[in-house]
Amino acid sequence: MKSSGSPRAAALLVSLAWGGLFTGAGCSPQSAIERGTGGSTSSGGATNTSSGGATNTSSGGATNTGSGGETPQGTGGVSVSTGGRVAGSGGSSFGGQDGGTSSGSGGVVGTGGVSGGMSGGGTAGSGVGGRIANPLPDPGADGDGDSMVGPTYTSQTDLNGKGNPKGKSFSLQVTSTIFDGKDSTLTKTPVSVTRTIQVYVPAMYKDGTPAPVLVIQDGPGELGQVSNALDNLTISTDAARKLPAFVVVAVPNGGNDSIGSERGLEYDTMSDRYARYVDSEVLTAVADKVKGTYPKFKFTKDPSGRGALGCSSGGAAAFSMAWFRPDLFSRVIGYSTTLVAQQDPKSPEAKTYPHGDWDYHSDLEVIKNDTTGREKMLRVFINANQNDLNNGDRHGWLMANQKTAAALKAKGFHYRFVEGMGVGHCDGQVQSATLADALIWVWRGYQPSGM
Repeated sequence: MKSSGSPRAAALLVSLAWGGLFTGAGCSPQSAIERGTGGSTSSGGATNTSSGGATNTSSGGATNTGSGGETPQGTGGVSVSTGGRVAGSGGSSFGGQDGGTSSGSGGVVGTGGVSGGMSGGGTAGSGVGGRIANPLPDPGADGDGDSMVGPTYTSQTDLNGKGNPKGKSFSLQVTSTIFDGKDSTLTKTPVSVTRTIQVYVPAMYKDGTPAPVLVIQDGPGELGQVSNALDNLTISTDAARKLPAFVVVAVPNGGNDSIGSERGLEYDTMSDRYARYVDSEVLTAVADKVKGTYPKFKFTKDPSGRGALGCSSGGAAAFSMAWFRPDLFSRVIGYSTTLVAQQDPKSPEAKTYPHGDWDYHSDLEVIKNDTTGREKMLRVFINANQNDLNNGDRHGWLMANQKTAAALKAKGFHYRFVEGMGVGHCDGQVQSATLADALIWVWRGYQPSGM
């Protein structure tokens, strides 16, 4: 790759005359252009006290009181955790690791850590009792920044089979209750409530070790290439080109594409809903399946050992998984990442984020205005290409990724932005030329947990 300094200013120009939301094809992997190769919970009027914390009030009658805090509003119950993780349906927050898990609706706050952006029309919170919940080990800035690749592309050999020992593959079906096909925004069919999940456990995984995991959107997607990379790089003698033995979980989307579709609901919505689906439904079912072969199998609960990968809206989903739930996911790879205004305007989240993923870097400037310390909690690889999609107002993919890269840089994130020259949306040549390096970079600094 050739260093480019900052992204090229000329590529920032897009037409602003078209004011509608993009609803056309081309953002789904089915398109030809897409694929190349210690908390406590209060309910019913109970009162709990926490340290360093916040005061939460809900219409369910629950009150939690702490010192030095703030007062967000919830609906039907809220929770406060000390050193714990908190998840809300309609709002999400996160606190310190391994203190426990609580849930509520409308927005919650974890003390001893930080409070995250809300979904379901909630309001972004601020840190309570401590700014950073789970900082990643910092391996330094090697590989960070902006670069270009192409227009001549060479596939990375580590993505090919080399005859090294293979791991084990699994397949299972998961029927979702979180995405049950009944959302009021759905207008397109089909909707797949039951998905066939594919899993790869590398040969170097040791039963009983808390397994790191990489979740692939639009499964099977890049499963084959990532599996080959694991076979080749988990046994590498070069510490600079070595991967941990993470498990790969490839999750198909729920059907169709863009506004009104199940895929659009899952991937383009600014909330923690998809992250919760993966964590509570998919990974739970996968662990049960894999235990038939690995009796002591378990996934790590350490977010440092959890990543997500996707292309187009699948890349946006990977980004949002980590952004809204850094207590669950911390490592992101997004190709031709759909950081544009493709959220359904009828969704409740549109009240808070009217421009969808575009608000990460523009208009609301969610990245710039974050006060929770996410820059210490995430590693983000993103890509867009010279001839990527450009469909009018707030729908320029290259511009969106360049502006996201600039926002991440200004905030002090470990990020890597790669622009592919001479190619278009989700081009397989770019992925084949960069994916091995992207995996190595995004997993830099990972230290296996004993949890």
